[in-house]
Amino acid sequence: MSSVYRARDRVLERQVAIKLLHEQFVADEGAVERFRREATSVAQVAHENVVTVIDRGEDGRRQFIVFELVEGPNLKEVVRERGPLPAADALHYAIQIGRALGFAHEQGLVHRDVKPQNVLVAPDGRVKVTDFGIARTLELEGLTRTGTVLGTSEYVAPEQARGELVGPATDIYALGVVLFELLAGEVPYGGDSFVAIAMRHVNDPVPSIRARRPDVAWRLDTAVARALAKSPADRFPSMAALVTELEACLAQASGAADGETAILTALTTVQPAPGSGAPAAALPGRKRSVWPLVAGLTGLVVAAAIAMIFAVRDNGETGGGTPAVVLRAIGAWDPPPGDGQEHDAEIRLATDGDPATAWSTERYGAALAVIGKQGVGLVVDAGAAVALKRLVVQTDTPGFTAEVLAGDAAGGPFTRVADERVVGARAVFGLATGASHRYFVVWITTLAGDAARLNEVTAG
Repeated sequence: MSSVYRARDRVLERQVAIKLLHEQFVADEGAVERFRREATSVAQVAHENVVTVIDRGEDGRRQFIVFELVEGPNLKEVVRERGPLPAADALHYAIQIGRALGFAHEQGLVHRDVKPQNVLVAPDGRVKVTDFGIARTLELEGLTRTGTVLGTSEYVAPEQARGELVGPATDIYALGVVLFELLAGEVPYGGDSFVAIAMRHVNDPVPSIRARRPDVAWRLDTAVARALAKSPADRFPSMAALVTELEACLAQASGAADGETAILTALTTVQPAPGSGAPAAALPGRKRSVWPLVAGLTGLVVAAAIAMIFAVRDNGETGGGTPAVVLRAIGAWDPPPGDGQEHDAEIRLATDGDPATAWSTERYGAALAVIGKQGVGLVVDAGAAVALKRLVVQTDTPGFTAEVLAGDAAGGPFTRVADERVVGARAVFGLATGASHRYFVVWITTLAGDAARLNEVTAG
């Protein structure tokens, strides 16, 4: 509908961008209205990741908008040039886009045409979302009327493709498509026409990033899949929630320091003298050897190791007391209407001692209840009947809910011994029972994404 030109603002002596509506659309009232609305919409969204509108007007009947000039390519050009991006880079871009769209949603605006072509990348890596030409004001205009399809087919949400009501969840879906493209180097659905592609968004299953890029973490794969859920209700509840999850994925992709690394960092950081006024970094002109600190840390590690040895002995591995319990994953618990199987080839990975491997449920979408399942679980064997006090679950797909069941036979029946709770990266279930059981089930009742993974299940 328009062309964008670099221009010089002769009043303020600066470079700007002018967007000029093509002459053939001058008589099209709908096109003129969308063009005008873009300036109005952007003016409402004063955010560092949204292109700034400077002015709007017309020359004769030619409509124009003056924007800040962003020196750099759009994201589509970045992907064409570089191909699939490193996960950290893709998340860096997606988080900024999400923040911009989240702010727009707070102002009552839905963009409706989120795509890489509408995201400009400045030389410093900051992105600017642009082209609010078909944005809708929810508060004043209500949701988009049915029967109207606007947007770009490769990024259109299922409800948008069907001409149904749209809202913030529509932008969440489009951002999920953009993130998929940044990671995979291509959009999830292609086709020969607008309709063909749009119908694939409606009907085709959600593709997996890891199927195309096995190096992508499961947590990020799950986040993208949830953003691409067919039903708006199964996506993230808000753009802010999606951004929060992507920030966690970025910390994981960037190798964020764990507690052990943080201790090393703290111990090897030179601290200023009290009252010196200097920052916690090294003082100018002064050097301090870190070797005494390293030696001290080594001493702490050795002491901890010795303490662990004696703790193990006190637990009865080499002396009296209760022997340590070693759990072994033996099967999935998938009662009717389930088929009794659930990635059986991966079951042993949940207790193999390696947190990098895991057993995964099948892909269900965010709601198991939709397909009639009350839950799905993993059975672990303690080797003998024991009065287990704690069960520890580690996962790289946190956010799902689970409870713990117990029984005396591998095939059940099972009774609940720990109440339902949201599972973080590491969850400790206290088992409220004095009875002894041999078999325990991590019973997953609600998914955070379309699947859940159990990396390690151990006795606490």
